[in-house]
Amino acid sequence: MIHKEITWNNLRIPVVGSFDVVIIGGGVSGSACGIRCVNEGLSTLIVDKSNLLGGSATRALVCPMMPTYVRHLPVLSSIEQELLASGDATRDNYTTMIWFAPERLGEVYEQLYAAKDGQILYDTSLVAVVLSDSDGEKTITHAILASTEGLIAVAAQTWIDASGDAVLSRAAGVPVAAGDKDGINQVCSLRFTMGGIDVERYRDYVLSLDDHFSPLVDGYFFESAMVAGKNFKLEPKFREGIEAGILEEEDLRYYQIFSLPGKPGCMALNCPHIASMRTNTTGAARSNATIEAHARIRRLVTFLQRMMPGFEQSYLMEQASLLGVRESWRVEGQVMLTEEDYVNQARFDDGLVRGDWYIDVHSNKGGLFHKNTYKQGDYYEIPFRSMVTKHISNLGVIGRCISTTFLMQASVRIIPTVTDMGDAMGTACVLAKRTSTPLAKLDGAAVRAEVEQMKALNL
Repeated sequence: MIHKEITWNNLRIPVVGSFDVVIIGGGVSGSACGIRCVNEGLSTLIVDKSNLLGGSATRALVCPMMPTYVRHLPVLSSIEQELLASGDATRDNYTTMIWFAPERLGEVYEQLYAAKDGQILYDTSLVAVVLSDSDGEKTITHAILASTEGLIAVAAQTWIDASGDAVLSRAAGVPVAAGDKDGINQVCSLRFTMGGIDVERYRDYVLSLDDHFSPLVDGYFFESAMVAGKNFKLEPKFREGIEAGILEEEDLRYYQIFSLPGKPGCMALNCPHIASMRTNTTGAARSNATIEAHARIRRLVTFLQRMMPGFEQSYLMEQASLLGVRESWRVEGQVMLTEEDYVNQARFDDGLVRGDWYIDVHSNKGGLFHKNTYKQGDYYEIPFRSMVTKHISNLGVIGRCISTTFLMQASVRIIPTVTDMGDAMGTACVLAKRTSTPLAKLDGAAVRAEVEQMKALNL
């Protein structure tokens, strides 16, 4: 029985709702999970600390979606169809990347989710959870949230951690790991966008350098990159920026830029790298990194405006409102996915999601580390057991914080893959309700069968 109030830390907390599923985090994976849940008739609540769904994709400006060649689950296709409905192109005719404007993607998530009565609590953060322990089996009964009206509580049968930082899992006492063997996390970035760019002039300049990083030699879309010390053709131009006193050496660590659909003359920049932050697991560290990033963005903007062909009339449009965290905490699941699973193209009886992105580590210690042994058509599977734990029976975990090693996490973290995680976990939530089985107690092979049926029917 759900009461209208619960007692927590000697406080009377109002319970504002009870749901089949509560998802903590409305990022890419959380939104996809919510869309699947409401499509299948589950009462669902997404709790998000911002006021826009999409997390890193929308608020950290992580665009476009990186290329993959596996067959994805249906929610990803429905998202792309909604993007296309706005009249914006999503494909470039050269790659399998899905291009999007961040704020438009956030609108699409919200439209698809709210159309089926999905509930959202924006500007709301998790404070704590209330646990029940019956014969050694722990379940989450309520979440304590901080919202506009103060502390509130919600109840649910099934809980999904889509927070990216394993916030719900850690609150419930699930063991976690962070960083590499020395506890050092992948480098964070703070992205930004610029407008007023003559993209064709910029493209012509890049191609004149015999720079073939990008296959996008014509058409609306373009991308380019420069990493110091890696023989990129643009490095001498950036070196001129140092000589002119505009840039500093750290500003050359990583530069990457992409077109934005529906925004002629606008591009999104995947930089700067904030390598000074060795660990990103404290609020102080992330805050200091953000302050540093703001100063470095100003230097990069000034350099591009003064010295890069095509940027003569450009201007800063937006700085990301969310730090681009590639990796932080990872939960201890029933199974841990490893880099050996990548090398062996592992298959599992409970494999729900296919991944084929390379092991893409932005390392604080050694720069970029890329391990790519795949050709088109190769893939590994992500098992259901890496998305549930032994510790909380009604908890699922999706997104970048599932159970993996540090290296393997660098492959599973891209948008199409975590979208499929959310879609598959939503299907698992449906099965849990239908069979009255706690989520983590489900037969993973049965979940796989349900996911395969969804894929076949393209639901």
